[in-house]
Amino acid sequence: MSQVSKKILTLNELSIKIQELKLKKFTIVHCHGVFDLLHIGHIRYFKHAKNMGDILVVTLTPDRYVDKGPHRPAFPEQLRVEAVASLDYVDFVALNLWDTAEKTLQKILPNVYVKGSEFKIPQSDPTGKMGREAKICEQIKCRLTFTDDIIFSSTNLINRYFSSFSSEIQGYLSFFKKRHSIEKINFILNRMKELKILIVGDAIIDDYHYCEALGKSSKDPILALQYKSNDMFAGGACAVANHLAEFSRSVTLLTVLGENDSHETFIKSRLKNNILPIFIEKPDRCTPLKRRFIDCYSTNKLFEVCFLDSTPLTDDRDTFMAETICQASMDCDLVVVSDFGHGAVGTKCVETLNNLQKPVAVNTQANAANRGFNTISKYPGKKMACIAEHELRLECRDDRTPVRPLIERLASRLELDMLIVTRGHLGCEIYSSDIPEFISVPSFITRVTDRIGAGDAFLSMAAMGYALKLEPELSGFLGIIMGSLAIGVIGNQKPITESEIKAFITSLLK
Repeated sequence: MSQVSKKILTLNELSIKIQELKLKKFTIVHCHGVFDLLHIGHIRYFKHAKNMGDILVVTLTPDRYVDKGPHRPAFPEQLRVEAVASLDYVDFVALNLWDTAEKTLQKILPNVYVKGSEFKIPQSDPTGKMGREAKICEQIKCRLTFTDDIIFSSTNLINRYFSSFSSEIQGYLSFFKKRHSIEKINFILNRMKELKILIVGDAIIDDYHYCEALGKSSKDPILALQYKSNDMFAGGACAVANHLAEFSRSVTLLTVLGENDSHETFIKSRLKNNILPIFIEKPDRCTPLKRRFIDCYSTNKLFEVCFLDSTPLTDDRDTFMAETICQASMDCDLVVVSDFGHGAVGTKCVETLNNLQKPVAVNTQANAANRGFNTISKYPGKKMACIAEHELRLECRDDRTPVRPLIERLASRLELDMLIVTRGHLGCEIYSSDIPEFISVPSFITRVTDRIGAGDAFLSMAAMGYALKLEPELSGFLGIIMGSLAIGVIGNQKPITESEIKAFITSLLK
């Protein structure tokens, strides 16, 4: 076994080793980080740390928890561990088991915990991890100290010299950060906490069944699958509510559940604590459920079975829901409409939403169950509309004309304040009645895990930007970030968090 290999331990092994060394009165110094692109700053950091004690141990963040943004980490965890272990100053290295060093500190109990000088200022850590780690150090009587040396950034070096983005996207980011700082964007995200938001729309249960292909059935020309497992997520307007609730302290969800198979208990269990749910019951119907069968290995979707009835609400229930919208929106700063065309948003609700005298952001989704019958044209007036390119073309009955003339034509016809059209890997196009020219924001998508829910994530962030009267480009930029993160998550498994957004933005603009 090489000298480098002897330094590499599991976290349990490291914990035992440290206790043995502490019995011999050795002072244990601990460093923690990603250490993606090892550079002179890291080397000086380790040298400084080693001078504070006898034994230097380093723990590294596993690949799955690296939140530095797209294409990160640049080097996989095995190589990062080996690189750090190769340094003479370092005595032992282990891969962490968690996303932060909080539990790690409690497990290995070092005498000294060393961080870089950039963490001296709490505002420099958008994730808040440093503050939590400081509290743990106090609890375990570990001295927290900071280096006082020149600062280098792996993220900055990778962005400058090893960027995996095209030259066009690099140029866009270079120009963008001259006009918008990380601090400015973090301030905007903090302002979102004060927004009071009402979300109206269709509740959907996303039911994922993971299967393994067995081959062709012996009696029919069909694919035979073996069931392995399943997951259920709260989708549709419920997913939008969860995204909004990660940023706003006060979110009200108004939606419709079926009397039969309502899934009310499940939905409530999946909603964040700061969401107030208001459910309208639809008699003799089920809550929309979309069951997707997915290949375990590739995560490709094989086919979908929908359990839904898009029959409109009865007049009395539609009226009651419209009245509820009026009442619930009185104390709100923003109303978000997530209309999937499954019957939750009836004629009177639409009329009420169109007459509200406050910011309204709308998405009407074209899906297999409503294609051609659920378009944005039923929501005219001074509001923000957010639709995908295929929904724009369906509304305009035009699959050939370039996107911008279609956007301008539709926005003018509906007299919209703002129209944002998402275009997948091409980013988004933004029309604003306040600005004479179009705004384009590129996509920062690096890997596609699941497209389901990405549009909902985009809508939630762009809508909050609209309510805060941000520059349209900033609303689109933040929406793109949300969508880029959401596309890396299976379905609506979890909402995108504020810390994820801040870390992604920091990685792009650092």
